[in-house]
Amino acid sequence: MTPHSHSVDNAKQRRLWLAALKPPMYSVAIMPILVGSAVAFAETQIFNLGIFLTFLVSAVLILIWENLSNDVFDSETGIDVNKAHSLVNLTRNKGLVFWSGNLCLGIGIAGIVTIALQQKDPTVLLLIVLACLLGYAYQGPPFRLGYQGLGEILCFISFGPLGVGAAYYSQVQGWSVGSQIAGIIIGITTSLVLLCSHFHQVEDDIAAGKRSPIVRLGTWRSAWLVPGCCGIVLLLIVFAVIGGYFPLWTIISLASVVSAVRLSRHVLKHHNAPEKVFNAKFYAIGFHFWSGVLLSLGLVLPVGR
Repeated sequence: MTPHSHSVDNAKQRRLWLAALKPPMYSVAIMPILVGSAVAFAETQIFNLGIFLTFLVSAVLILIWENLSNDVFDSETGIDVNKAHSLVNLTRNKGLVFWSGNLCLGIGIAGIVTIALQQKDPTVLLLIVLACLLGYAYQGPPFRLGYQGLGEILCFISFGPLGVGAAYYSQVQGWSVGSQIAGIIIGITTSLVLLCSHFHQVEDDIAAGKRSPIVRLGTWRSAWLVPGCCGIVLLLIVFAVIGGYFPLWTIISLASVVSAVRLSRHVLKHHNAPEKVFNAKFYAIGFHFWSGVLLSLGLVLPVGR
């Protein structure tokens, strides 16, 4: 082996590890906490930084558990046989991946427990435990509901109404219509990330018996779901502003239409070309990130209260 080939192999290995660890995906864990807390601040001017940071770290750790355990469960069905960046395939140690994930889950739940103890109220803990159970049911045996095409629905509930609602409750120990509208928005954009991750792996899904929405509907009809969902998100923001549930400045989140158009065009153009559509989930993360960040910014801006 020449020094050049050794360098190429190292670079390839680094890319595989980066793809396996999925750093951009962790905005999916951060956004419900950010948006839920921002809604609470917009409505009540209450913001507890300690609770916010504890919740944020816990959410990231719980998502690490979700990703690691999904790699383990997928390795058992054979669906990841062609997935070079699966952590199980990279480490060749399923037990290590499984127990590393469980450790992250334990620490994450411990963080939520500290919030519940501080507030002397178990509500936040119950909401997050429910979200975790839905996360397990997504890929975990004997449920494997993701294989029945229910993954996007579970994702919507867990990261949307449950995740945003729990973050809101952790700040004010209450509920509001605005927080649930925000939960629906984040739930849809998060589910889009999952939906877009399936376009390039239709053959592997079919071989493993996974009836994802892409398999059920086909790539063309599934591709049209993307601009439809983006449009619903933007319309919900307009509705919330008109209805007085969001302050006027949240209208700036409509600027995320740029990411929505970019995502929609990419998927509609390359929906049946796996080698080109494989990165659609990163386009979806872009829409998820910018719509969430701009929404949060509009919620906390002092103008318009």
